[in-house]
Amino acid sequence: MTGPLQIARPDLGPEEAAAVARVLGTGWVTQGPEVAAFERELAAFVGAPEAVATSSCTAALHLALVALGVGPGDEVVCPSHSFIATANAVRQCGATPVFADVDLDTFNLDPADVARRLGPRTRALLVVHQLGLPCDLEALLALARARGLPVVEDAACALGSEVLTERGWERIGRPHGDVACFSFHPRKLVTTGDGGAVTTRDAALAARLRRMRQHGMTVTDAQRHASGAVVFEAYEAPGFNYRLTDLQAAVGRVQLGRLPAALVARRALVDRYRERLDGAPEVVVPVEPPRARTNWQSFCVRLSDRCDRSQREVMEALLAAGISTRRGVMCAHLEPAYADQGPYEGLARSEQARDRGLVLPLHGGMSVDDVDRVCAALLAAAR
Repeated sequence: MTGPLQIARPDLGPEEAAAVARVLGTGWVTQGPEVAAFERELAAFVGAPEAVATSSCTAALHLALVALGVGPGDEVVCPSHSFIATANAVRQCGATPVFADVDLDTFNLDPADVARRLGPRTRALLVVHQLGLPCDLEALLALARARGLPVVEDAACALGSEVLTERGWERIGRPHGDVACFSFHPRKLVTTGDGGAVTTRDAALAARLRRMRQHGMTVTDAQRHASGAVVFEAYEAPGFNYRLTDLQAAVGRVQLGRLPAALVARRALVDRYRERLDGAPEVVVPVEPPRARTNWQSFCVRLSDRCDRSQREVMEALLAAGISTRRGVMCAHLEPAYADQGPYEGLARSEQARDRGLVLPLHGGMSVDDVDRVCAALLAAAR
């Protein structure tokens, strides 16, 4: 048997090391000129007028919701079937997440179910592009606009994904809602070790986000250091310490330059997965709708009703074969942290997606032979 096959692996090399060394030589390692350059390059990549770097995507989501006026007593409709940071960001505002169910083919929010969850206390929609696959933005934005609600896109996994609009194909993060929030965690296609960003069209909102991420300061470190006169900052509103460092931003700039090639390589691996798994009765492969192009941040299949083995049994069989997997995306409403908000109703598809979903290895270090190995082991385990 060949060596263990990882579920994911960051693509880091000498270019990133050189970028970090360059920044170390400048003596400026906290938020500074590298962060500003990374923000400009990220905004240009996704087609957004503004990008604001943060310490994580969770921080980005929290900042965005606070900046859009979400607070105690409010409700935010979002999926439970998402990493728990989605719901946690709502809770951090003192608001209540109202969980809507998902579509099993895409693992994304079902707009019809979202419509049923809207109520008099709904203050915003928090939509997720799950595992990198864009959600049904057209339908969800129509619901929000009819109610005058802001839309926050949790695009943690979706850098490089695209949606088809009346203007043609556009990248997630333009944004199509009010803001989009990205993650640069090591499992993402672009990593800074950890980190995040908010993109928006609203320059005033971006300025507020920049103040809020740095304790509410009205003057940045860069502005103070560049000034020829003594400058005293002020703190006009409470804020947070949600800054990205220049060391991280330097890595992110190298990573962002590699992203187009990484997307091509990733899609080739997914084509091989589809070739091997399409038509297998025990496995349902993910669906890419006609108006969406995913970056394939993850490849999550679903065990069908024809598979008699449990998710855990299949995962253990794959692990014994030296192949790492992960269960389907979690459901926040099934976690102890959210037990006090229940009972929850109408989330059967979310629960099925968690309990029958299986995330397979997918990263730039894989070969076609690796994909064949995973598929053979999966089908043997599922049968």
